[in-house]
Amino acid sequence: MAKRSLAPSTALYPVPAVMVTCADAAGHTNIITLAWVGTVCSEPPMVSISVRPARHSSPMIKETGEFVVNLPTVEQARATDICGMYSGAKTDKWQQAGLTPAPAQKVKAPLIAECPVNLECVVRNTLNLGTHDMFIGEIVAVHADESVLDARGELDPDKLRAFAFVGSDYRAIGEKVGSFGFSRR
Repeated sequence: MAKRSLAPSTALYPVPAVMVTCADAAGHTNIITLAWVGTVCSEPPMVSISVRPARHSSPMIKETGEFVVNLPTVEQARATDICGMYSGAKTDKWQQAGLTPAPAQKVKAPLIAECPVNLECVVRNTLNLGTHDMFIGEIVAVHADESVLDARGELDPDKLRAFAFVGSDYRAIGEKVGSFGFSRR
């Protein structure tokens, strides 16, 4: 297979498309769509989100040290895109995207009621990395709608119908090609 050398870029695909909610100390809230999101630790469970410092959400997260990662379904792709295209400094994204804030259990940032999975996070570390600040958040509570759970009470990706960001496109997550450890069975 012939390969061509390309300029360094963020060519790691796919990445999850999520909506992150946050609040400032006065209780003003915002939603930001992010794709620079990932799992970073199992015990304690942690995720990272990367946000440009100039974004409206960045100072809110820095001020309170909290955020919620909300997993949208393919049916919520339009709302996800709206929350990534408008600034919360000028637009009420809740109203614009037709979303509903719901109280969280452990953090002040709201959950998005329509998203079937919500991860409440407390910032444990912040890394300044050039164009983005990475917030490493410990997951302190998880909420999952029963409609996306399997018989064992675990998330079922087929029921969740999450989607990913690939290049500049949103893509549905495809068919199962194996399970962890299938090569050793």
